[in-house]
Amino acid sequence: MIVQTTPLAGVFIIEPERHTDERGFFARVWCAEELAAKGLCTRIVQCSVSFTHKRGTLRGLHYQAAPHEEIRWVRCTRGAIYDVALDLRPDSPTYRKWFAVELSEENRRTFYVPEGFAHGFQSLVDDAEVHYQMSTVYVPDAARGVRWNDPAFAIDWPMREGVILSERDASYPDFRE
Repeated sequence: MIVQTTPLAGVFIIEPERHTDERGFFARVWCAEELAAKGLCTRIVQCSVSFTHKRGTLRGLHYQAAPHEEIRWVRCTRGAIYDVALDLRPDSPTYRKWFAVELSEENRRTFYVPEGFAHGFQSLVDDAEVHYQMSTVYVPDAARGVRWNDPAFAIDWPMREGVILSERDASYPDFRE
């Protein structure tokens, strides 16, 4: 595995290191020992999957409030998504900054989104499937979110017209300090 840093401290892209032969390839996508040696949390207590029918659908930006913050490992297993991590740590030098990466079934990347970040993605194709691994069990009462197009963050989504959203995601108010 190749662990790549990003401009946001604590956010990483994990690239599978492919070993190819005439059959195809083999690549490790998870190794607790190797990831822990790089300082990443390896505690996984819950896994989930989402399936999105239509291109342009946006899910997020979601996070869990203290004391239920979670780390997410996100991988697109079918199709392609534009995946965003938004820093909501008030003491961070990158507070309110975001970073995005394309995850797809072809590139097989994993996006490591740490505690204190909101997370969301936009489907770049029809029929996209995303697999999540989380460090903490989902707690409905701790579920929070910020609006995808809030001017406080100015996220550059690939599609801004005709975006498909849940009612909840569309109704988040403007961000306040």
